[in-house]
Amino acid sequence: MNVLTPNWNVPSCVKAVASTRVGGFSESPYEALNLGTHVGDDRACVEKNRDLFSQHCLLPTRPIWLNQTHSTYVIDVNRPMSKALDADGAFTDVENVVCSAMTADCLPVLLTNKTGTQVAAVHAGWRGLADGILENAIAKFEEASDVIAWLGPAIGKEAFEVGDDVLKAFVHFDESAKKAFKPTQEPNKWLADMTMLATQRLNRMGVVNVTASNLCTYQDKEQFFSYRRDGVTGRQAVFIWIEPS
Repeated sequence: MNVLTPNWNVPSCVKAVASTRVGGFSESPYEALNLGTHVGDDRACVEKNRDLFSQHCLLPTRPIWLNQTHSTYVIDVNRPMSKALDADGAFTDVENVVCSAMTADCLPVLLTNKTGTQVAAVHAGWRGLADGILENAIAKFEEASDVIAWLGPAIGKEAFEVGDDVLKAFVHFDESAKKAFKPTQEPNKWLADMTMLATQRLNRMGVVNVTASNLCTYQDKEQFFSYRRDGVTGRQAVFIWIEPS
C-alpha cells in the first residue's frame, strides 16, 4: 500500500495521511484501493479497503465520511459516526475524531491551527472553491492567520481544461484569479490551476502558510484515480485528526 504523508510543518499531535489507489481489493475499473461507496463498486470490497487503510495507518477511530455534492457546507463533528454526513468539509476540535474528504481530481485541502487544537478536511471542486468552501472552512478556526494548509493531489494545471464559465466564476470574485488560467489553442478554453486558485483564496483570508503536494491525479494513473481521465473510477481520500498529547 502506498500512503502519502503531507509535507508540511505542523504540531506533532496533528496526524494526517492521504490514500492512493495502490493496494486493496477492488477490481477494474476501481482497482485497487477505492474508498468511495457511491461510484458503483462492490460495497463489500470498499468496506474491506476502508478497514485495510484504517488499520495500516493506525486511524484511532472510524473516519467521518462525507456525502459530497460540491457544496460549500463544512460540518462540525465532535465524535466518530458510522453514518456518512451531507457536507463537503468536516471540522473538529476533538481528539481522535478523524475528518476526511474523498477526491478523484478535485482538490483535497487539509487545515490545522498552529497549536494543533483544530483541524479540518475539505473537498474543493471548482464549484465549491469558487462559491467559498475554503472561506467557510477557515471561518471555523479561531484565527485565520494561525491556520496551516496542505493542498493534496488533484488534477494539475496542464490537464484541467475548462470553459469560460469557470474562468468567469473566479474572476467575478477576484480579478487576480485570471493569473491561474492559461488559454489553450481552442477558443474560450483554458487550463486552470486549482492549486493557485486555492492559494489565492487562502491568502486573501490571511492564511499564508500553504504547502502544495503538486501531484496530478490525471497524469499519474498508477497512483491516483481520475474522474476526468477515466469517467468510471474510484476515489482516494485525505484524513486528519488530533492525537492526544
